[in-house]
Amino acid sequence: QVQLVESGGGLVQAGGSLRLSCAASRIIPNINAMGWYRQAPGKQRELVAVITSAGNTNYADSVKGRFTISRDNAKNTVYLQMNNLKPEDTAVYYCHTDTIYYDYWGQGTQVTVSS
Repeated sequence: QVQLVESGGGLVQAGGSLRLSCAASRIIPNINAMGWYRQAPGKQRELVAVITSAGNTNYADSVKGRFTISRDNAKNTVYLQMNNLKPEDTAVYYCHTDTIYYDYWGQGTQVTVSS
């Protein structure tokens, strides 16, 4: 059973930065992409950023220019560097791994941005 463990969330003032990490409990074969989603209270879960096995990235319009996704294949870890955070970025952030067979989700980490 694969587990994705997120870390790095917390409380930060607007304009600040956080770096989220997501580590897999073991090597995951046949990965298509790894990414980050978020869910704010009363809202649907939305895609924040994704990075494919080829290294291609895609971002939600709301975070372009502020967030950067990266991965360390040797460590099966994906990162999300979040700069210039805004109160509307407040949400629970979830790590996701998409393989040809299964989808894996982390338990989520809370990010709170105060104004």
